[in-house]
Amino acid sequence: MSRPAPRHVGADLLTPRPQPLPPLVWPPRLRWLPHVAVVLGALALAATGADPVARLLAVAHAGTLVVALRRPVVAWWLATALAVVIPVAHPPTHDNELWTWPVQAGVLLLLALRNRPAVSVTAACVSALCGVSLKLAGLPVGSWALVAVGCGWFALAVLIGAVRRGRREDRARLIEQTAATAHERALRTVLEERARIARELHDVVAHHMSVVSIKADAAPYRVTDPPPELVAELVAIRAVALDGLTELRRLLGVLRADGPEERFGGTAPQPSLERLDALLDTVRSAGLTVGLVVDGPRRPLPPGVGLSAYRIVQEALSNTLRHAPGAQSVVELAYRPAALGLRVANGPAAQEAPPSPGSGHGLTGMRERAAMLGGDLAAGPTSDGGYEVTAVLPTTTPHEDGPA
Repeated sequence: MSRPAPRHVGADLLTPRPQPLPPLVWPPRLRWLPHVAVVLGALALAATGADPVARLLAVAHAGTLVVALRRPVVAWWLATALAVVIPVAHPPTHDNELWTWPVQAGVLLLLALRNRPAVSVTAACVSALCGVSLKLAGLPVGSWALVAVGCGWFALAVLIGAVRRGRREDRARLIEQTAATAHERALRTVLEERARIARELHDVVAHHMSVVSIKADAAPYRVTDPPPELVAELVAIRAVALDGLTELRRLLGVLRADGPEERFGGTAPQPSLERLDALLDTVRSAGLTVGLVVDGPRRPLPPGVGLSAYRIVQEALSNTLRHAPGAQSVVELAYRPAALGLRVANGPAAQEAPPSPGSGHGLTGMRERAAMLGGDLAAGPTSDGGYEVTAVLPTTTPHEDGPA
């Protein structure tokens, strides 16, 4: 036509966070690939032990990687404790048994993906301090070169995790801001359309109030020797009608837009279905083939209904010109005793539509007009590749005859 209050770093390290590993950007079928890779890496490290005890310790230490997928803080505490216990309880005899450094780096990476940088940096410093302390104590944790490389792994793991976590949070904030902006734009569109409809209906209501005032002023002269009480009541009715007109003018001043099209276009009479033929001629002159089908005898409609029906047809045909140039179109009107049926349909476009700058308010305005009258409006594509708008606008207003 979508913040928790900050806590102390120590509290974050001591308190586990029962949250799953944040989802990564992978295709749906590969969503669990990072988790599988972590498990396979843990199994590979678990096979590095030279004897059953060393292999059992390797399994326990590598298992902290799997735990880190769900409980990274708990996993870090376990991995750090095992990194201290293993060199003391069962010192490794070969360099290929020094699995504690890559395991600790992997746990730190998973920890950094889930916690603030201050938490992960603190954990990395504690891990590095433990490794250096064990080396100074003479325990077999590798050469000083391996200790330096291991500390570098810790820093790199924290850096990668922090960058990845920051990008994920930025993406989440962007999605939330985009959703909020779209919601605000939709709300502003609805308010703009309601203000536009109210400006148009001002003329209709003002006309009725003017008729009431004129009839009340002329009524005493149409009756010979009217009773004084009747004259007083008619004078009061005329005064109330004039006060209503004054308030309507003030309301129009509030609703009036600042654009030149509103400032200079407000004196033209509001259209109705009586001008539908002229509208169709204008659209045909713009190159659109459109037909008119009327079911039932045409009759005068309430001003608000006639205005809304005209605007719906006008907007639907404008959308056809913009988005389906060269398409065959039809306007159907069905006059029923208590409602007006309306349908504007077009076939598929005969040529490619040019780009349409901006986002129009057409469908929103049409829905607001139908809802204002208590009617229904539906719009959507057709099976043949076209588009149609259908509406049912009530033409009668229920009156309350008294208490039930």
